[in-house]
Amino acid sequence: MNDSMPNQSADKSMAHVYKVDGPFWGALKRDLLLSYRRKSDLVNPLIFFLMVATLFPLGVSPDPTFLADVAPGVVWVAALLATLLSMDSLFRSDFEDGTLEQILLSPQPLYLVVLAKVLAHWMLTGLPLTLLAPVLGVMLFLPGDGMWGLVLSLLLGTPTLSLIGAIGAALTVGLRKGGVLISLLVLPLYIPVLIFGSAAVQGAVTGYPWTGILPFWARCCRSDW
Repeated sequence: MNDSMPNQSADKSMAHVYKVDGPFWGALKRDLLLSYRRKSDLVNPLIFFLMVATLFPLGVSPDPTFLADVAPGVVWVAALLATLLSMDSLFRSDFEDGTLEQILLSPQPLYLVVLAKVLAHWMLTGLPLTLLAPVLGVMLFLPGDGMWGLVLSLLLGTPTLSLIGAIGAALTVGLRKGGVLISLLVLPLYIPVLIFGSAAVQGAVTGYPWTGILPFWARCCRSDW
């Protein structure tokens, strides 16, 4: 009887945490609202994503066969760099106005607030990049067989990029110019995601069983986090 009392209280506390008015959803709504007020932070990664795909054929070769071969890697590199471009602002505004200190002093679980901020970052950066990727695939003459592989790999890979990038953003939040240091810290960890993502798209184009890569990739990401 006495042993069941702590379990019931723990279940009630966790239920309160994940309620609509709990700290997780409150932090998520706050970050979404603040991001919509800073529209430049939302538009810059998308513009960069489009610019890479638009300028690449002009700088290399407009040959459709060549572009179709390199399209998976180009789209994935562009998505990776666009995500990295927006990582510096993940915790910086909260650090500058003192909100981050109040979050650390609050009794709420810190990991929930961090997960809410990472989810908000993905919803405003990774998800739009995923939805925009088929347009870039058409621009780069990606075959129709590779479109689903492109979308699914980005749908799984962009949250991973946001989670890994949050590590670099947290380590450099106190530095005035931490963008370059974030790149040095995070890019080596981004390489496996890039390899798996582009390989999944390339496998879909060539007809290989690329769907087997995605569960293995998800299992690796789950074991890392």
